[in-house]
Amino acid sequence: MSALGEALRKSAVINLSGAVTMVVDDSPFALELTTQSLMGFGIRPRHTCQGAAEAMDILKEQNVDLLLVDCDMPGIDGFELVRWLRRSGLDPNAFVPVIMTAAHIRRPRVAEARDCGASFIITKPFSATILLERIVWVARDSRPFLEIGDYFGPDRRFRTTPSPPEERRADLIRKREFEAAKDAASTEGETV
Repeated sequence: MSALGEALRKSAVINLSGAVTMVVDDSPFALELTTQSLMGFGIRPRHTCQGAAEAMDILKEQNVDLLLVDCDMPGIDGFELVRWLRRSGLDPNAFVPVIMTAAHIRRPRVAEARDCGASFIITKPFSATILLERIVWVARDSRPFLEIGDYFGPDRRFRTTPSPPEERRADLIRKREFEAAKDAASTEGETV
């Protein structure tokens, strides 16, 4: 793609109103919250499911453009759902962008999301801004799908990454305290 074509693709407005979206979360509250956030962007989730088995039945029959899945669900969890979807052979659903959500994300969970074939993972509760940024990012994601060993999904290597979220207030406070302590330590070492 030419530099001009790439610049136009990055600056293009994304219309999400026609996106066939599925939200899968076993928590009715989280399901409603995610659905309301999506509706604020003009996305009307066509399918909302409280479990992976229900989602699988729909995915076998209906095409979707975007899938948001909770990691931790009883029975078949979100990771197993995404692995199943990627290996299902359902075209085009096996290639749909998948954003996973989780209340607690530690490094092993991020690796598991990456290794099951998810496009991205975000922490709950998430802000509407972060959710929209990640949706736009996966919509523009041009990583090829790879089949290597038992992995099938988007290339796990990021060539471009989404912009980091703004720093949290607690992080800013810690940073200021650290800078103040560093300044105090450096002035104590000075002689008058």
